[in-house]
Amino acid sequence: MLHFGTDGVRGVALEELTVESVRDLARAVARVLSPVSVVVGRDTRESGEALERAVVDGLAAEGVSVHLMGVAPTPAIAFASERHGHVGIALTASHNPYTDNGVKVFAAGGTKLSDAQQIEIEREWHALSTERPAVALGEVHDGSLMLDEYAGHRVAVAGAGALRGLRVVVDCANGAMSSVAPRVLAALGAGLTVMNDSPNGRNINEGCGATVPGPLAGRVVSEGADLGIAFDGDGDRVVAVDATGRVIDGDFLIAIAAVDLASRGLLRNKGVAVTVMTNLGFHRAMEQAGINVVVTPVGDRSILLALDEHDFVLGGEQSGHIVHRAHATTGDGLLAAVLLMEDMARTSRPLAAAASVMTQWPQVMVNVRTAERLANPAADLEQEITACESRLGEHGRILVRSSGTEPLVRVMVEASDDATALGIAGDLAGALVSRFGGSIEGTH
Repeated sequence: MLHFGTDGVRGVALEELTVESVRDLARAVARVLSPVSVVVGRDTRESGEALERAVVDGLAAEGVSVHLMGVAPTPAIAFASERHGHVGIALTASHNPYTDNGVKVFAAGGTKLSDAQQIEIEREWHALSTERPAVALGEVHDGSLMLDEYAGHRVAVAGAGALRGLRVVVDCANGAMSSVAPRVLAALGAGLTVMNDSPNGRNINEGCGATVPGPLAGRVVSEGADLGIAFDGDGDRVVAVDATGRVIDGDFLIAIAAVDLASRGLLRNKGVAVTVMTNLGFHRAMEQAGINVVVTPVGDRSILLALDEHDFVLGGEQSGHIVHRAHATTGDGLLAAVLLMEDMARTSRPLAAAASVMTQWPQVMVNVRTAERLANPAADLEQEITACESRLGEHGRILVRSSGTEPLVRVMVEASDDATALGIAGDLAGALVSRFGGSIEGTH
């Protein structure tokens, strides 16, 4: 039985995440959140249309009207939810392969669900599996114009023509940003080369996008572009590439934005929220800039909670989920890219120079796939972690945690040099395999 993870529900499309389970989940959302209307969008996976129909059937059974956006980035669905006061449902598995799909739910107003809401929806959802479907009563409306509203708003954030003179290569990951991102960036005046903007239902995230920025880097260098921008499948994360082909991840992008906003008096309460995965170099840079840092668990839900609690306007994750709270209710790769390039155009500063605001510490991540999900792998390896922390002293840190979406343990080590980080990460990954079985899937 599926459950809510760090960012919605995910599973193998039409096998684990079945049409019936998605229909019942939509019914549970309607019963718990009591919406008058729900706006629904999906990414480009071939399973999306079938699951979209299931959502419509489930909501109709509860008498709830639906506004269908069609293929739309997750942040565009959140934007429509915010602007129109609808509950939002995004059908996406984000950066996962096309064989997976998922459901993300936004409360009316475009905000992430609270823990209490998720628990209540999940309880209702699982109870519905024994209930016969009701007769459809809801109405379905064309919500495609909501995507135009989103695009227009993102252009207005910087102003038409604000990026004139910048040459940018855009990797759309064959996902939900494939049509809207080039449209927005062209309206802003950027000179564009667009790649991976031809989704066929199966090529989403395949060797491209934010999780595989290598091809983008090569294209930026070969074209002599000023920078490259890569989205993930549903467009809620972004990474950049500078003119030399160097990848600029979320830590750098948040650091650039924080220092720029602070210099203009726009960084409310002069603070940012980031997760435990954020590089030590970021923390050192913020300390030097006099910017407060609040650290949260992994996941943009945690970031959003911290932003509200501390009244901050900026936060995000190393993976490229970046929240500009003054303009959006959730992470938005396109918005983050627009604001990054607006900074470059306004200051006439290349991305490499902007990124010099922080120096990245060597960081190694090892993924260990286990037979079952471990609840607290850090506690299981407490002695081994303590011994390795003694080896690092004050010149690094260790984080061992379970993935929120699959049976993986992620071992992250930062150190003053690559060899030390790699050695300690390998030792801890080996200890996990020795104790619990499984396999080491990759090191990066």
